[in-house]
Amino acid sequence: MNESKNTLKLYNLPEEVKFCKKCTISNQRPRITFDHNGVCSACQFAELKHTKFNWDHRERELRELLKRFKRKDGGYEVIVPTSGGKDSGRVAHELKYQYGMKVLTVTWAPHIYTDIGFKNLQSMIHVGGLDNILGTPNGIIHRKLTKLSFEILGDPFQPFIYGQTNFPLQVAVKYRIPLIMYGENGEVEYGGDMKNAFIPTRDYKSDHTKHYFSGILPEDFTKYNITKDELIPYLPSPCEELEAIKTEIHFYSYYHKWIPQENYYYCVEHTGFTANPIRSEGTYSKYASLDDKIDGFHYYLSFIKFGIGRATSDTAHEIRDRHLTREEGVRLVKRFDGEFPQRNFDIFLEYCGITKEYFWQVIDSWRSPHIWVKVNGEWKLKHTVNQDGVVAR
Repeated sequence: MNESKNTLKLYNLPEEVKFCKKCTISNQRPRITFDHNGVCSACQFAELKHTKFNWDHRERELRELLKRFKRKDGGYEVIVPTSGGKDSGRVAHELKYQYGMKVLTVTWAPHIYTDIGFKNLQSMIHVGGLDNILGTPNGIIHRKLTKLSFEILGDPFQPFIYGQTNFPLQVAVKYRIPLIMYGENGEVEYGGDMKNAFIPTRDYKSDHTKHYFSGILPEDFTKYNITKDELIPYLPSPCEELEAIKTEIHFYSYYHKWIPQENYYYCVEHTGFTANPIRSEGTYSKYASLDDKIDGFHYYLSFIKFGIGRATSDTAHEIRDRHLTREEGVRLVKRFDGEFPQRNFDIFLEYCGITKEYFWQVIDSWRSPHIWVKVNGEWKLKHTVNQDGVVAR
């Protein structure tokens, strides 16, 4: 693994690095756009959330939507894909107890459950009172896909993303549940393709590959000695089967103002959700993305490929939610962003069946020269976020 990956070409990134004037995100986040004032698309959207959207009207839209999917045969009426975390937990709980829907939560298992992650899933079921289906793929195949995704995509989380996205579609067809309700529209909340910014739905025919799969489908892994049959859990149901039950995918964030911190408080009260006693490596928070022992490497690879680590993502969203000032966010980024996930490093190596030396070869192959430079034998970011929004070098 000596070749350097062309991150610029793979993700269609601009070579000149710029930071948003309102938050801490840079233009290296795939699909994000900046306006003529240097403000990112996610911050522009957040301003509309705070000042322009009629949330009462959108809540009425939600009630009208849910009426269409009410059933008389006693069957489930809506699927909520969930990890048992604060965001999807709130969506599922409110749909059942506030809106009277028959909810089926669907979980795609993490690579390796953390104790706190599994505890929160069980609490959502037993304290929150929600039905659940847990899908767990073949561990041998999942490890192969994880290692391959680490090498060829620079993201060991990609097999989880396939299942997280496609397994609920399989369940929808099996149980004939046409409505799937996700939490937030990540493309508009965090910065990305704005084509769905003002509609509540997601097009499973086109958006999945572009927004979630880095342009590579699960079946593309057949070229790496993995059979189509072994990939079945990662594949979506055929479009004709989804169309036969008139499947619709909606975002709860279209109907309710999306504020992750408030979701956390809600689930502490209603689903027994518990935060980690220690902060997550690479950031300052204790209540987000707690489920998987290898998720730190997903965020670390983002830092390597884009110069955007976990603290950058967290601070950017909390600035948009008006919970942090930009100055506070910059300080947190400088303190925590890019911190190596040492806690589960040996577990990750064993899971993928690789050595430390090979791990660092792969990591370095994803360092783009427009982001990284080696100084006295040590890798340094060429550009870092600054208090005034000017790129620091």
